[in-house]
Amino acid sequence: MKKSKFTEAQILKVLKTQEEGKKVSEICREFGISEPTFYNWKSRYGGMTLSELQRVKELEAENARLKRLVADLSLDNQVLKEINSKKW
Repeated sequence: MKKSKFTEAQILKVLKTQEEGKKVSEICREFGISEPTFYNWKSRYGGMTLSELQRVKELEAENARLKRLVADLSLDNQVLKEINSKKW
């Protein structure tokens, strides 16, 4: 996935200018983005504050870590069951 040249804080600033009443076409020209990009950002980050966005990122990272942990434990469990099922 391509890395955005805008940080989340900058994206929220762009969306905030639209909430203040500025036209989307003016905002896009000012910040050098396309209108579809603006609307994608609005659907993804609309209505969020910076602290909420940071919390979501933290939760996503924790969720990924826990999923890896569960996958490792289930693999270990499967290996142990396989070893126990063999007749010695």
